[in-house]
Amino acid sequence: MAMDFIAAHLRSLPLHPGQVSIIYPGYPRPRKGESEAAGRYRRNRDAAHVDGLPPMGPDRRRRVDEPHAWILGIPLSEASPDASPMVLWEGSHIPMGEAFRAAFADQSQTDLSQVDITDIYQATRREVFETCPRIELPAKPGEAYLLHRHCLHGVAPWPDGATAGPDGRMIAYFRPECANGVAEWIETR
Repeated sequence: MAMDFIAAHLRSLPLHPGQVSIIYPGYPRPRKGESEAAGRYRRNRDAAHVDGLPPMGPDRRRRVDEPHAWILGIPLSEASPDASPMVLWEGSHIPMGEAFRAAFADQSQTDLSQVDITDIYQATRREVFETCPRIELPAKPGEAYLLHRHCLHGVAPWPDGATAGPDGRMIAYFRPECANGVAEWIETR
């Protein structure tokens, strides 16, 4: 069903090997070498991000490194609805997309993958936190969710009382890249 929807409304693309996200009770715990601020962000803001914009270099600047067309999540294990579900900010793809298009407006088509979008990304992310409702998306095997490539999303903390099997909460993610790279990624579709 999800692939039928993608074919009808988006563009079917070859799927790459999926990325499996496994979360266990106690998430998020401090990571080795992680700053206190980064730990707080994972805990208090669900590590909210737009996929494909990893912080790079010592200054942690962001560029479109992986121009994903869309994000498909497929649950692989049973877990209680509160066991670190996917979180998104409803409608966030609109202000994020507008900000990205503004950042790339005067850029040469050949240099798009080198454009530093750190400042506009962080400012727009703050705006999204203030203006877009945060929604949790619990899902179980047999269900799926599809996110717009510009959607701000993350993973909720695992609260006391949440349950899952010994394999934790597992979700496979498929994020095929745009056939026309960053130029296509900027588009609203």
